[in-house]
Amino acid sequence: MLTPIQTRYQKLGPKVAENLKKRYFEAWYFVDTARALEKLFSLIPAEHTVSWGGSLTVDNAGVQAALGEKGCTLIDRDKAATPEERIELQRKALLSDTFLGSVNAVAESGEIVNVDGFGNRVAAYIFGPKQVVLLVGMNKIASTLDDAMVRARKTAAPLNMQRFGERDTPCSKTGSCGSCSSPDSICSYITIMRLCKPAGRIKVILVGEDLGL
Repeated sequence: MLTPIQTRYQKLGPKVAENLKKRYFEAWYFVDTARALEKLFSLIPAEHTVSWGGSLTVDNAGVQAALGEKGCTLIDRDKAATPEERIELQRKALLSDTFLGSVNAVAESGEIVNVDGFGNRVAAYIFGPKQVVLLVGMNKIASTLDDAMVRARKTAAPLNMQRFGERDTPCSKTGSCGSCSSPDSICSYITIMRLCKPAGRIKVILVGEDLGL
């Protein structure tokens, strides 16, 4: 028997996918992660060079290892030996064939909201890689664009900051956003993707489960 949350997700997910399509994103809704990953892997040819931004959703799903086994060439910034090499790998990722990630929030109307500390993740989403594939749990759906902005700033960012250990930001210390201008802030760049151009470049896979933060 489905829980109330699962029932809501099954009713809402297809609607959000249709609204994303109206904004020229490719979009699908799947009830569980296993089926969603089948779709994700079908979108990425073995000959593709693949990279990704910081995403707990993608990391937890084990996508990178599976793509390596598939034969894809991976650009992994975490394998850098120095900060300079890490930046260079992040720059190379902007010209990858496929860039993977998730989002901080999606409005039911189809707009996608992200906050980013250094900008490499949202930069790749907007321009550069041939295609972007986003794996998104239904816990990231917000009723309106304003609600999506609040979720990204007030929920996702403070939660993500806890992953990074103690930093000099209000949300690191208190768990609540303080709209800071700290050098440690991970809210340097706030983006709204309201249309996908060229059409279909960004592919959104919605999953009827709670994934990531």
